[in-house]
Formats: sequence, structure tokens, C-alpha cells
Amino acid sequence: MAFPIDFNRELSIERSGGDAADSYYLATATEPAASLPRLDGDFTTDVCVVGGGYAGLSTAMHLARQGAAVALLEQARVGSGASGRNGGQVHTGLRHDPKWFEARFGASAAKQYWALALEARAYLDTLIARYQIDAQYCPGLLHAVHRRRYLDEARAHVNEHLRHYPGTQLRFVEADELRTLVATQDYCGGYLDLSSGHLHALNLALGLSRAARSHGARVFEHTRALRLERTPAGWRVHTDCGVVNAAKVVLAGNGYLRNLQPTVQARVMPLQNFIVTTEPLGRAGAENLIRNRMAVSDSRFVVYYFRITPDDRLLFGGGETYTQSQPRDIRALVRPHLLRVFPQLSDVRLDYAWGGTLAVTPTRLPFIREIEPGLFNGSGFSGMGVVMAPFAGKVLAEAILGNSDAFALLAALPVPKFPGGRALRQTALIAALSWFALLDRF
Repeated sequence: MAFPIDFNRELSIERSGGDAADSYYLATATEPAASLPRLDGDFTTDVCVVGGGYAGLSTAMHLARQGAAVALLEQARVGSGASGRNGGQVHTGLRHDPKWFEARFGASAAKQYWALALEARAYLDTLIARYQIDAQYCPGLLHAVHRRRYLDEARAHVNEHLRHYPGTQLRFVEADELRTLVATQDYCGGYLDLSSGHLHALNLALGLSRAARSHGARVFEHTRALRLERTPAGWRVHTDCGVVNAAKVVLAGNGYLRNLQPTVQARVMPLQNFIVTTEPLGRAGAENLIRNRMAVSDSRFVVYYFRITPDDRLLFGGGETYTQSQPRDIRALVRPHLLRVFPQLSDVRLDYAWGGTLAVTPTRLPFIREIEPGLFNGSGFSGMGVVMAPFAGKVLAEAILGNSDAFALLAALPVPKFPGGRALRQTALIAALSWFALLDRF
């Protein structure tokens, strides 16, 4: 079934994804997209959630399921941000290996964090099954190493996980085998994670929206939060079309919050990322390019990630920008990255090209906190949001309802401010990321 709504026409607040009409997800979404109302005037609720992506929708769903009155505010359309535009890769873990967590928290806490990561991964499957979301999940994620100097680190990563967590579904892949799995000379080894994979990003967001509304959550689209105000009864969220009064507020806008809350702004930085999708390659052509339809993510600092879609296209992500402006031609930006991995596709047409705003933190760990009494945040998923954002919503809802065990663990993750302060942090980040991107080439 074709996607029935033109996001590009209706996304008038911010075109952070370039030409949204070129999104493969929009063209192929099968989850129904309801036309949801705009806030009109004042509204009172128990909890107000700001942001209609995975984290916000999951928070609203879990709160409403437990009987709380919830209003969710989305400045554009549900799933129109990173949750409906990302690469769809399902990663297991929390970005860092067991040694990293042991060094900072001790062996016992490191095991708790790994258990939490596994719980998050399992919970994604639970959500998809419980609400019958057409996520189109496909298993298998290959982490490919693009420089020989990184091979020892990759091997150690696998060995550490296998030693500490025997149930880990990782195995190292030598260069010869890798080239039988992916038709490229760009990589010299890697490791395969059978607990990870890929899915249809927008279908997941729309399915979570459907689930939240089925439990009674009120979802308002085209409603932009402009200002937060502390009140004796809790919080007042001022929007461009009314005011929401709530005992508690959850900020789940990720890279789209702009200047709404300074504590979040100092730690969560928006980045622009871009994706293309080729013309159909045919079943044999797709299988020859990437065997078993697994996802691939590589060792570059500015990561390349790619996979085969259900209709036998290559979906490829590569290239980032660190400003609010968008490239005039996303295809021209991404094509050189694609051809670095797959030069044999030089004559292949790129049918879809789009981008979007994601968000990173200095440690690449999510920023999940109660910033002030009754004001919660869940964002900064740093490329791991397909798994961690829905789980963060569950954890935030549990914390609001009085169960804070998992929340306490996530809130203890170190997420310092970006250097440079408000005036210089963007300049400092661009300089640092540009340097690491340059190292990718050598």
C-alpha cells in the first residue's frame, strides 16, 4: 500500500530532511498514517511529551497504557524527524565495550548495563509483536573494518564480549569471508552480530503512534513547543497554537528541540545525515551485492551504513554536515561515498535521496535525566535510536510512575557538555568532526 500523505507538503515548520518527498520510507510505508489534530487553545493533562519520534511515542504509549492522561506535541508530523528518516539499523549495545563500562563503573555495573542493552533489544521485538507493527525486520548486522589498524580492536571487541557474556551472538569475520558476504574490496575484516539487523524506520514510528493512541494518548501534530514555564502545579508548555498544563513534562525532541531547554542543548548536538536508495537491482543482483540481506555498518568515524531493501534496492547512508543548511543535491553528496564501497554501481540510478537531523552527545551515550523536578529528557541516541529510543520511552514512563531502577542506570551514564559553551560549541564540534572525517581517508 502506498503511503497516503505527502509529508513534504505538510512539513512546513522545518525541512531538515532536504526533499522529504524523495524518502524511500515515505514511498513504501504500509503502516496507516492518521491525520492528527493541531492543538487549539489550552489543554490540561498529567504528562506532556514533546516530540513525536520513537522516544516520545513510546513514552506516551507506556504512560497511557498505565492509565495516565498524556498529551504528545509534534511540531510537524509523527515520524517526520529522525525516527522516520534513519538508516533503519537495529544495533545491540550501548556504543562502548565491556572494558569501557568496567573502567568507569566496575564489573558488576558493567554487567547490569549489558543486561539493560539486551533488554532494550528484546523489547523492540516485543513492541513489534504486541502491536503487530509492519517493521519488516531482517536479521544480521555486519560491522566492517575499513582500515587494518582497526582489526585488532575489532577482534578484541568480539573476544571481550564472548568472555564476559557467553550468550553474545558475535563472531569475527576474516577479510576473505567478508568479501563473500559483501561485494567490495573496501573492507579488511569485521564481525557479524546475529542479534542485530534492520527494519523499516517509518513503519516503526507510525506503528508506535497507532499503539499510543490505542491506549488513549492524545497526539497533536503541527504543534511546536516554544517555551517551558515552571508553575506551582508542575509545568506549562507554551506552543504556537495553545498552552499545555501538565504535572510533568518529557522532552523527546532529540535534534529538533533547538533552544527549548539549555541543559539539553549543551549536551545534545544536532547533525545532518543523508541517505540514498538505488533503483531495483533484481533479486540476484541484490544477493550478489550483500548476501543474506544483512545490514552493514563500518568503522569510519563518519559511518557508512547500508543494506538491501525488501524490493531489492541498495539503501546507503554516508556523508554528514554539521550546520542547519542542507545540500542542494543530496544525490551528488552521497554518490561518491557509495562508489567508494561499490564502484560497480557507477551506472545505477538513485531513485530516492533524503536527509534528516539526528543528535549526538560527547560520549555517544543517551542523555536520559530528570533535569528539574518533573522535567525529564530522553535524547542524544547517537545512531543507536532504533533500539534505545523506544526502550528509553518505557524507562522514562516507569520513572514517572515510580519505578526508577532502569532509569537510575541510564541517568548515571556520563554525558558532559560539549566544549565551547553556547557560542563556540558548534564551531568546536565542526572542527573536531572534520578532523576525524579526514582521518577516515588515511
